[in-house]
Amino acid sequence: MVAGSDRIRVAMPHGPAPADRDGVSDYVTHLVSALDEAGVAVTPVPVRPAGRSPLRWLTATGRAAEQVRRLGVDLVHVQFAPSAYRFSGLPGLLPFRLPRTVPLVTTVHEYGWWAVPGWLPGPLWSLLERARLWDRETGRLVPASAAVVVTNEGHDAVVRSRTGVPTVHVPLAPNVTDQPGATTTGRRLRAELGLSAGAPLLVFFGFVHPVKGIRHLIAALPALCRDHPDLRLLVAGGFTSQALPAAQADAFRDELTALTHRHRVAHAVTFTGYLPPERVSAALHAADVVVLPFTAGVTLKSGALLAALAHGRPTVVTVPDDGGDGLHRSGAVAVVPRRRDSEALAVTLGRVLADPVLRRRLGERGRTLAAGYAWPRVAAAHRDLYRRLLGRPDD
Repeated sequence: MVAGSDRIRVAMPHGPAPADRDGVSDYVTHLVSALDEAGVAVTPVPVRPAGRSPLRWLTATGRAAEQVRRLGVDLVHVQFAPSAYRFSGLPGLLPFRLPRTVPLVTTVHEYGWWAVPGWLPGPLWSLLERARLWDRETGRLVPASAAVVVTNEGHDAVVRSRTGVPTVHVPLAPNVTDQPGATTTGRRLRAELGLSAGAPLLVFFGFVHPVKGIRHLIAALPALCRDHPDLRLLVAGGFTSQALPAAQADAFRDELTALTHRHRVAHAVTFTGYLPPERVSAALHAADVVVLPFTAGVTLKSGALLAALAHGRPTVVTVPDDGGDGLHRSGAVAVVPRRRDSEALAVTLGRVLADPVLRRRLGERGRTLAAGYAWPRVAAAHRDLYRRLLGRPDD
């Protein structure tokens, strides 16, 4: 542990949602704790709007900047995802209000899918971004940053090609770590669900949102239940999130419930709602197979994926458009070759459920892969970046 007077002091602006409703806020919670263990003192600074004024995000950005100035930190590290700010571009003005003598770092958690805004011709946008004057997604954040952190190869490629800004690749870590006693709690959870001995349990974990592919997973269950009449699916995660407000979340839950009845699998599906980490860890240990059928495919930028692998669970994922990253060639997951395809999902899940040797191999390889994505490593990479930017020698 670093002595208090020698600790790097960081302000970390991020979205306003609590950790149980926003993946980036949950990431910040883990990162702050891990950095504290690594000798870095971090103060989270939520950019939190109030009221319904059209300028509420501008006011919130100004308040966050004022808090940062009062803290008198060594470095500012913004955690950016458009959904965290309800797709407002105004938090991108934050650099204008920050002390110019304090290095700025930005982590982009979502990036590369915004089209060029129509009010300016595409070639002019390219000139603005290459000149590091403005970025279509982050405003001044990426152009003004001394370093841009990316969590995956896809974001790295887009940031570099669009802006020419060099990036620092720091992978994610599991958003739920293996909790003490979770194996025993997992056995109790299976009993609570009324599972008979040997009955297969599929588990989906994460925020429940239309892009997570749950519709297609439910549609795959009738085919799976023909071979496994006692099969159950546990959907472990909350519906309400920063990306899916309460009214939309309730409507989506009603839609999925109706879908289970339409496919006559309501008896086989349990929606848990939000679960605390110890219950998620128990659910993962209870699973025979974890399934993540995201409609855009699954990559190593998914904290839920890393959590499943770190728990040693055989995991089934969908493949992205570009064929995926090293994950899909690692042998650590079973890959569904087509997205939004309940038949392909049923075939891959059926193959994994029928082969205990395959499940054991996937679990072992997944745990080995996840070992390289641990919070101490993530914190050490951030600490070393901060030291470089501040010109401080290593310990």
